[in-house]
Amino acid sequence: MKPVSSEKPLTLLQVIALGIGAMVGAGIFALLGQTALIMQSATWIAFACGGLVALFAGYAYARLSACYPSPGGIIDFFRLSFPAVLTIALSFLYLVTLILTVAMVARAFGAYAVQLFHQGNESALLPEVYTAFIIIAVGLMNITGSHAVGKVEVLLVGTKLVIIIALVATGVFTVDTTLLNISTFSGDTLFSAVGLTFFAYAGFGMMANASDKVADPGRVMPRAFMIAILFTIALYISLALVLLGNLSPSQLVRYADTAVAQVAYPVWGKTGFVIVAAAALLATTSAINATLFSAFNITDRMCSTGILPDAWGKTVFRQGTLVNILLILLTLLLALFLNLSDLANVASFTFLLCYLMVLVVAWRQSAVIRASKIITGTGIVLVTAVLAGFVVTLLSGGFISVSVIAAALILCLAAGYLRKRSRKDE
Repeated sequence: MKPVSSEKPLTLLQVIALGIGAMVGAGIFALLGQTALIMQSATWIAFACGGLVALFAGYAYARLSACYPSPGGIIDFFRLSFPAVLTIALSFLYLVTLILTVAMVARAFGAYAVQLFHQGNESALLPEVYTAFIIIAVGLMNITGSHAVGKVEVLLVGTKLVIIIALVATGVFTVDTTLLNISTFSGDTLFSAVGLTFFAYAGFGMMANASDKVADPGRVMPRAFMIAILFTIALYISLALVLLGNLSPSQLVRYADTAVAQVAYPVWGKTGFVIVAAAALLATTSAINATLFSAFNITDRMCSTGILPDAWGKTVFRQGTLVNILLILLTLLLALFLNLSDLANVASFTFLLCYLMVLVVAWRQSAVIRASKIITGTGIVLVTAVLAGFVVTLLSGGFISVSVIAAALILCLAAGYLRKRSRKDE
């Protein structure tokens, strides 16, 4: 199947950059410290387990993207194996997941921007100003075309990775090995942590939305998925070990939200904090960039396939459609008014559920896409186990998160049913 885009094709490096950019954003600068609070010195184990699950899901994505390149990515995968109501409901659920992700990462950008440029300023408005700015700025950039996104992503990812890798390389010399003694943890704790760490990897799915914009998806997409995920696994585990070897448990509790920047103090001093905080801005910007790129492609595809009304796909500015403008506005509202911890829990659950469905599609389509049923079947078992354990953990202490998840599932199923009925009447 040939890619349908008429724009200049994205290269393997640009597709990998989109994947790494989407993953290495919230994963490092927002979730690493939170995971460390749960797992302490065993944090790297949680990231290794989350990475293993991501590899199985990534395999399914890679095979499907190679055989079915399209700007819709996951929503086109759903259409291959599920009835209309479920396909529409899952499409809405995944779009909601992306919106929540952008909102959460934008809030992280706002927090780091205030620390970097206004340290000591307690104004509650400054983070919101920076949050709104980054959503609007990156949203406008995405409507200028995918090739512009690809070039910017390579620059952003390259810069932040140089800083992070340098921090890891120099941080190993200040590690206190006594802080790395593996602490005991329960099964519930591990499931909760793996649920969060999987969210840190979930951005790899954004690469599927670029599959129709590469010259040879059959060759490029499998390589891009595996390289991006394996690189990110190595980066997360290395940084987790450096973090835990340089910060005491009390420091982790105090600086959970900015743990990566704080680890720069014993390694590089105050200047290091500034450098890593700047890297955090680059990381969150590139994650927002890649996620919005994916969301815009999905909304365009939802319009072209009838999931959304045709009028919503009307072009308003450059390549920006009405639905994409509305998407930016909705993301702004969510980013400015919702709690970040609940956003992370809900997005983690919905990512796991959507990616579980992708594995099911790959398993059903294994003969067509030349995928191993053993690998896809193992992936289904792993993701189901993590999802079930994550839900059990949330039920024991995450009432708000569980309520939001339940509401999202009900609303998306209702939207799927109602939209299917309305399409019959059109």
